[in-house]
Amino acid sequence: MLKLGVPSKGRLMEKTFDWFGERGLAMGRGGSEREYAGLVEHDDVELVMLSAGEIPRELAAGRIHLGVTGSDLVRDTLAGWDDKVEVLAPMGFGHADLVLAVPRFWVDVDTLEDLDAAAAAFRRRHGFRLRIATKYHRLVREYLRAHGVADYQLVDSQGATEGTVRNETAEAIADITSTGETLRANHLKILTDGPIHASQATLFRARNAEWDGPSRDRLSRLLSDIGRHARSELLETKLSS
Repeated sequence: MLKLGVPSKGRLMEKTFDWFGERGLAMGRGGSEREYAGLVEHDDVELVMLSAGEIPRELAAGRIHLGVTGSDLVRDTLAGWDDKVEVLAPMGFGHADLVLAVPRFWVDVDTLEDLDAAAAAFRRRHGFRLRIATKYHRLVREYLRAHGVADYQLVDSQGATEGTVRNETAEAIADITSTGETLRANHLKILTDGPIHASQATLFRARNAEWDGPSRDRLSRLLSDIGRHARSELLETKLSS
C-alpha cells in the first residue's frame, strides 16, 4: 500500500482533495473534524493526514511514499532536498512568493545590490549586522549568498513577521506573500529582483521510501489512473469547445 501524506486541515487540504477528485481519485476526511484520519477510493493508496510542515520530514525519512505540501517547505526544511524527494506534479494552487522586503522609507534600497550596500553601511554605523526576520532560514541564506549579500544576520520569526520592523526587532524581513497587502499595510516594500522562491502545492515522491517491485507497480497504476482521467477531461473539453 502506498502511503500518501496530505495536509490535515485548511484550504490546502480542501484544494488537495479537489485536485485528486478532479482526476478521478475521490478522497476526504474520515470521522469528525478533530480526527486526523482520511479516506481514499483507491486500492493502492492509504491516506495519511499530517500538517503541511510535517510532510517534508516524513518524505525524507521514507515513512510515506508520496506527499502534498508547499514547495517552499520542502526546499527550506530539507538540505539537498532533490536528493531526498522527486517532484511528480506541480498542482497549480497554494501559490505564494517568498520575498525580501525593507521599510518603504528606504528610498535608495530597491535591489539586492542596494541591500548589500545598505547592510555594509548599517554595520559600520551600528556595530552589528542588519537583521532580517524570517522562518525560511535555508532558502534565504542560500539566496543571499548566491547574490553576494554578506553583512546581515537572520533572526527567527515564526509569526507576525511583517511586524518585526515596526517593533524594532529587525530591519528587514523575508516572508511568504500572496498579494503583498500585509506588507504594504506595515509600510514595507518588496525588492525588485524577484522572489526568492515562487511556491505552490506540489506532489512529491520520497526517494528513501521502500520502493520494491509491488510499490513501483502501485505507483505506476496510480499515476496512470490520474493521468488517464486528466487526459480524458482535456479531450472532452476540446471536443465540446
